[in-house]
Amino acid sequence: MAETQRESDREFDIVVYGATGFVGKLTAEYLSRAGTGARIALAGRSPDKVLAVRDSLGAAAQDWPILTADASSPSTLNDMAARTRVVITTVGPYAKYGLPLVAACAAAGTDYADLTGEPNFILESMDLYHKQAIDTGARIVHACGFDSIPSDMNVYALYKRAQADGAGELRDTNLVVRTFAGGVSGGTTASMLELMTAASNDPKLRDELNDPYTLSPDRGAEPNLGAQPDVRWRRGAEIAPELRGYWTAAFAMAMPNSRIVRRSNALLDYAYGRKFEYGEQMSVGRSLVAPLAAAAVTGVNAAALGLGSRFFKFLPRGLVDRVVPKPGEGPSEQTRERGHYTIETYTTTATGARYRATIAQQGDPGYKATAVLLGETGLALALDREALSPLRGVLTPAAAAGDALLTRLPAAGVTLTTERLG
Repeated sequence: MAETQRESDREFDIVVYGATGFVGKLTAEYLSRAGTGARIALAGRSPDKVLAVRDSLGAAAQDWPILTADASSPSTLNDMAARTRVVITTVGPYAKYGLPLVAACAAAGTDYADLTGEPNFILESMDLYHKQAIDTGARIVHACGFDSIPSDMNVYALYKRAQADGAGELRDTNLVVRTFAGGVSGGTTASMLELMTAASNDPKLRDELNDPYTLSPDRGAEPNLGAQPDVRWRRGAEIAPELRGYWTAAFAMAMPNSRIVRRSNALLDYAYGRKFEYGEQMSVGRSLVAPLAAAAVTGVNAAALGLGSRFFKFLPRGLVDRVVPKPGEGPSEQTRERGHYTIETYTTTATGARYRATIAQQGDPGYKATAVLLGETGLALALDREALSPLRGVLTPAAAAGDALLTRLPAAGVTLTTERLG
């Protein structure tokens, strides 16, 4: 489908679907303050509730149209997708509610961005709609929040810097969460519960989740680089001299994030390199108890992934649901403002050059920061058409809009820097 036809036929640049949810409302608030001139509409299954959200956003949003759309009514999703260039969706868990919207956007040639951290959902999206989206010109972009833009864009920034320096392909690459303050998103928790439920009922899915290249567009084309474990504790000096004295533990979101990063490499025709190895950790400091803390955190993560993926189905789900955060719930504004994160990614290239990329944001990672990341991805897809990748289909943030986001994110207050290390 011709791009000019798609642009001229669409009534809106962006529709925010799920605007009455906690992160959906935060994303709408962010877009209302962004001052981009984008044509924006809000959508949800209850027009009255969506209207109440719009009324709370201030003068800039008061002329935004309201659309009725419901995951249980595919015709409403089809109508929404046909009217806009981009749909931003915060309606999860995505494995439970997301595929009908992916189908609608793939059929309409409409770009799509979500917040999923569910590899099983992305696998289904790939299997069912990747080819159709290529044919219609749609970009289906998953993982556009704290999971997994910091991971994906740090590596993309390292690749661009090494390429500009003529330093060769990326080799051993490691993300380290240096600081993190914020709550656990109810939506993220619900997604993880759905993932563990599915894995505990499906041995084939468990095997797929254990494969570091499970999201590859061509599994047979991937290199055999040995184990790239998602759960490990390490001395910082094993990652980079700059981390000497520190200890690192398993990072809870390493499994979905690392698979997004590896998929980006494959979609970009292995631009990072055929010997690109990747892992994610979190720093637990350099105190005397840091080694014990690293071991304990890693042990808890290993148990959650290993035992949860096998035996979660035996837990009383009603009890679990009562003790975890609920989707649509979130922390106070004061708590959201106090949150922050700093993530560093270290790499060594084929020529021996070493680099560090740093991404950082003020704001609770799962809420305020995620709303900025999702909002800017939607704006990139809608407004930065010339800067987007020519790729279509089921994509990652870096593969779809890497160059546009390298420009947009710093302009939106996100620290995103690279430096060559001695």
